[in-house]
Amino acid sequence: MDAKTIVEYQKKYVLQSWAKQADINPIPIERAEGIYFYDYDGNRYSDMSSQQVNVNLGYGNKEIDDAMKAQMDKLSYIGPSYAVESRSTLAKMIIDRLPDSFGKVFFTNAGADANENALKIARMYTGRKKIFSRYRSYHGSSFGAGNITGEPRRYPLEPAIPGFIHFFDPYIYREPIEFKSEEEATNYYLAKLREQIIYEGRDQVAAIIVETITGSNGVIIPPKGYLPGIRKLCDEYGIVMICDEVMAGWFRTGKRFAFENFDVVPDIITFAKGVTCGYIQLGGCAVSKKIASYFDHNFLSCGLTYSGHPLACAAGVASVGYYDKAGIADNVLKSGAVLAQIEDEMKEKHPCVGDARHIGLFSALELVKDKKTKEPLVAFGMDPEGAMGKIIGLLKERKFMTYSHENLIMVSPPLVITEDQVKEEMAKLDEVLSIVDTWI
Repeated sequence: MDAKTIVEYQKKYVLQSWAKQADINPIPIERAEGIYFYDYDGNRYSDMSSQQVNVNLGYGNKEIDDAMKAQMDKLSYIGPSYAVESRSTLAKMIIDRLPDSFGKVFFTNAGADANENALKIARMYTGRKKIFSRYRSYHGSSFGAGNITGEPRRYPLEPAIPGFIHFFDPYIYREPIEFKSEEEATNYYLAKLREQIIYEGRDQVAAIIVETITGSNGVIIPPKGYLPGIRKLCDEYGIVMICDEVMAGWFRTGKRFAFENFDVVPDIITFAKGVTCGYIQLGGCAVSKKIASYFDHNFLSCGLTYSGHPLACAAGVASVGYYDKAGIADNVLKSGAVLAQIEDEMKEKHPCVGDARHIGLFSALELVKDKKTKEPLVAFGMDPEGAMGKIIGLLKERKFMTYSHENLIMVSPPLVITEDQVKEEMAKLDEVLSIVDTWI
């Protein structure tokens, strides 16, 4: 099939996510390797967002491909109630790489149903119904995950499920209160959260779920003591603490899981994306030994036809092993340091850059009209002139591929990116930001 026909069929027969269908004009992609993908005319594009922050190990990883081929030669599918090598092996590999308090894994197809099943497990385990999550969060677009999502992508799912409660993030950059320190901010946010828990009923809350680091809504890194403070509240009130590691996990921050940066251990973590790096769909939730043992003699009312799909688990085994063997953590720290330095320089240089937030190879630039007032380049939920789309278009012209959300530019390249590649690509972003400076 030629490129023109591929695009024609895509536009005619495929409902493309998060888009007005009349506006789409997708690039036909023929092949990909490393951090790059190529269209049918041979143009090379740099993937500076790892697609949806999931292609952690880049394209064309032979070990993942070979593992999937080998699994297909044995069997491509067997149901969740049978024991199969790839599923058993991956579950053990994940638990072995988590703190000793973790016991078992429930496999899902992706991040949304990982979060859905984590909520179900927490509700069954505690016998409670209410779920707390944050406003600046994205946990998926299925009904349950979409309801714990706090930002506008939840709107089509409303009226909301009863008992789903939102609270505010520790978004210090946009907080009207001037805190003297991160610790002071932490104390403020935790006090408000405690008050909200009390008003909702101390014995009514089953779980608090947070993205360990808020992802597409700003790469908001929690202030010192914040996550341990949530852990303390959960312990005090018998609440299950869930860390959504779907985007931040699997070395995106330089640690295997983002919670390892913050001196905290949750009761459940959810994961997806980087466990197979997009080569095939897989997600899951890892639960503590205490929660796992509860279901030894209580019915686990969770089930999916493709839970622990053997082919996906084979890809997972290869991916998890490759992270360690290839020293990905070290590369994230080295390339991430270069990225951080460049973004900090951009913050100083460009009037349009209000803030730069980064940890490992997980980052976002927040664009503003006025640094002093922090007026965003586009208001929350509004971009009538399509400014952010124009910026993404300017980057696309330079073959720098990423996405925006609200007034944010995401920069989260594959974890195999080199320091020189970071410098080469960020020079393109610097050029575009100079153009944006002239708009304000």
